Amino acid sequence: MTYNGPDDQLPQDLQGEENSPQQETRRSRRQSRLRDSHESLTTASPLRNPEDANARTRSGRAIMLLLLTIFIPGGAQVVAGNRRIGRFALTVTLICWAALLVGLAIFLINRGVLIELFANTSVQFVLAIVLAALAVGWLLLFANTLFLIKPKLLAPGMLAIVSAIAIVAVLATSGLLGYGSYVVNTGRDTISEVFDDGPAFEPVDGRYNLLVLGGDAGENRVSLRPDSASVWSVDAKTGQIAIFSIPRNFQNTPFPESSPLNDVYPDGFNCGDECIFNAIYSKVEEEYTSLYPGVENPGAQATMEGVEGITGLKIQGYVVIDMAGFAEFIDAMGGVDVDSGGWVPWRGPERTETAVRTRWFTPGVHHFNGDQALWYARSRYFTTDYHRIRRQQCLQDAMVRQFNPQTVLTRFGQIMTAGKQLVETNIPQSQLGSFVNLADKSQDYDVVRLTLGAPDFGTAAERFSTFPDFDLIKQRIPEVLAEASGGKKAETTSAAPTTAAASSSATNSASPSASESAAASTSASASSGNEVIQETEEVPTTQPDGSPITEEYLIQLEEQGQTALLELIASTNSKCSAA
Repeated sequence: MTYNGPDDQLPQDLQGEENSPQQETRRSRRQSRLRDSHESLTTASPLRNPEDANARTRSGRAIMLLLLTIFIPGGAQVVAGNRRIGRFALTVTLICWAALLVGLAIFLINRGVLIELFANTSVQFVLAIVLAALAVGWLLLFANTLFLIKPKLLAPGMLAIVSAIAIVAVLATSGLLGYGSYVVNTGRDTISEVFDDGPAFEPVDGRYNLLVLGGDAGENRVSLRPDSASVWSVDAKTGQIAIFSIPRNFQNTPFPESSPLNDVYPDGFNCGDECIFNAIYSKVEEEYTSLYPGVENPGAQATMEGVEGITGLKIQGYVVIDMAGFAEFIDAMGGVDVDSGGWVPWRGPERTETAVRTRWFTPGVHHFNGDQALWYARSRYFTTDYHRIRRQQCLQDAMVRQFNPQTVLTRFGQIMTAGKQLVETNIPQSQLGSFVNLADKSQDYDVVRLTLGAPDFGTAAERFSTFPDFDLIKQRIPEVLAEASGGKKAETTSAAPTTAAASSSATNSASPSASESAAASTSASASSGNEVIQETEEVPTTQPDGSPITEEYLIQLEEQGQTALLELIASTNSKCSAA
């Protein structure tokens, strides 16, 4: 080693640029002695040369270097290794801390900006690379720190402690950063695969109107059959949501003049019982794709146009949810919590000669996995489509409330992977960030709902839900949207509507005739056949002997063929809420 100290540390008589030969000689000798002294001090430092230190000092040194690498990456290299590498690592560390502080400040001031930024696929690509690079860099620093520690100099017990600390530290730092890079890249890949590349669309009258379809492409069906449909109207500023549920068996669905189907069905979709609302999708896919040249999903586009004819709203985008992927998505979220207000049958009425396979979800709070949630949402045994619509609304509420930043962060990878199997949409990638931001804002507000059929517009017996009054629907919808734009904050003890009269807060603002229909809907149909069970009948809560109703009792009733009693007991299963 050589002495590289500055000249101002030399004796005064040896400083200066011009000296006599004698001065140069004396200067050279004294500088040599100073170099030897500096080298002796450096060699004796236990931080850089622990060979001559005692066991306690070496152990403390090892722990200190590990802690420096954990909390101040590069610090160990500065004090005991290559200072150039250490200074570079410290610079990167400071930049990362500065970026985190700036991000925290933006989150506290306007977190929407941060949400939109990180929903951008280009930003996600860069972030994935940065996280991967930091993971590798931190791992290399740990490897270098272990080299500086010189494990052979440690006592066996201390070596085991240092090794354990190093392993945990690597997993908690490089491992976490590597997983973060994987998660971000998975999200970017899912967004690129699921969402459209088209331009963003502007709100209409201050709202985004999206059609959400629950699709069922079963083996015995041609094309996809959207058995559930709803319009999600989102306030472009507050994020407050109004949801309009559309019964699947609407007939005579009108199409706007701009729709190609208006020429085919000028009097509405009116070819008889086959031409119900949920057949539009498959009908177009089978016979009329030529009317939609260049459209990626003609069935969804035609269904959007039908919804525009029904509601009078401009529908800007669609989301098709595959029911087969729905269960996987719920599992990815860790399940969903629902408070069921009545007995709900599941697994269908299949039976052998000696046993009934129908099972029942009890009233009360349930934590559903994916398969259970799917059954809960789709079951209509012993009830009607309108009971099912209500339960689907409850699940939607529960999912919206549970789909929070904590769930997303802890289960992002699983959710994104499941999303590929779950969703098809024409929502553009460029708009995803703003929609995620609106979804975050929506948590502060109650969801306003209206079912375009029983019970909000009367009962199934009144035929409204098969042959609806489209003028009345178009009258009610603006009233609901006005309420959904009022900025009503969510209540601390929120619950989904539990009676037909209170099934939608929009009912309170309805026209007199519509209000009368909603009030009459307390006798909503709960029929699985032609027989109609009225909810105004007293619903049994006990067995004939006075004991509580149990699943075994319900199974026994089915074995005895007491369908009417089962329908009455199940007639309250539309009453539910997000738990």
